Amino acid sequence: MIKKLLNKNKEYASVSVSTNFSSKNLDEKFWIVCPDCNKDIFKKDVEENLNVCPKCNYHFKMPARERISLLIDEATFVELDAKLSARNILDFPQYDEKLNSYIDKTKENEAVITGTGKLNGIDVVICVMNSDFMMGSMGATVGEKITRAIEYSLENKFPLIIISSSGGARMQEGIVSLMQMAKTSQELSRLAKNSIPYISILTDPTTGGVTASFAMLGDIIIAEPKALIGFAGPRVIQQTIKQNLPEGFQRSEFLLEQGFVDIIVSRQDMKNTLYRIFKMHNY
Repeated sequence: MIKKLLNKNKEYASVSVSTNFSSKNLDEKFWIVCPDCNKDIFKKDVEENLNVCPKCNYHFKMPARERISLLIDEATFVELDAKLSARNILDFPQYDEKLNSYIDKTKENEAVITGTGKLNGIDVVICVMNSDFMMGSMGATVGEKITRAIEYSLENKFPLIIISSSGGARMQEGIVSLMQMAKTSQELSRLAKNSIPYISILTDPTTGGVTASFAMLGDIIIAEPKALIGFAGPRVIQQTIKQNLPEGFQRSEFLLEQGFVDIIVSRQDMKNTLYRIFKMHNY
């Protein structure tokens, strides 16, 4: 039913590219090779197509701030808890140095950005995980920021969007990091009891403790094409069970077939898809 409603009047973005260069002749400043179709692509064409290959629809990684700009109406985003940053709770060796290096590199204080804004005029709360910051790993501060965002959604009755891109729980914070799985899940149960929609968007990769908690608890779960989604990685699973895995195992398309996600949506169509979902829920 969801698919029929969302596919109605669906609009597709199209980008035309004319390149006939072979990889060995590429100038890496201007050209890249798509890891999926192995075609030579002009970098500018990829950037203008929302970091999506215009030839095969392969979704390259997208910076967290760009995802916010993609979904939230211009000049409406208000960041929440921007100054919250991780602390070395367990005095883990060299963790402070690692955190400072990522803060300097990304100009962000943590691996998630949270805030409010309008999506085609609809007030929403949005959380976007940042894979450039320690692979989007979830520590105490990431869990706290997401929990506060859920609380804001609950207090203001705004629908919630969480975009996951994570390598899982942050080992440098031990059990404190794992506790965030229960913490965020419990808060989402309050959202469900109050009939406030929560849309979970899974991007490449969504793994570990994030998958085992809030990422898979959405009222509607959307995945980008060919995203890696799972708890343990496919190599770990294959080595453990000593068996070959099905083709495309743990990719969006495989999970859709198994009923773990509701729909796969290309990046170009994501904002309009979310808008239709919220309008279906009378927002």
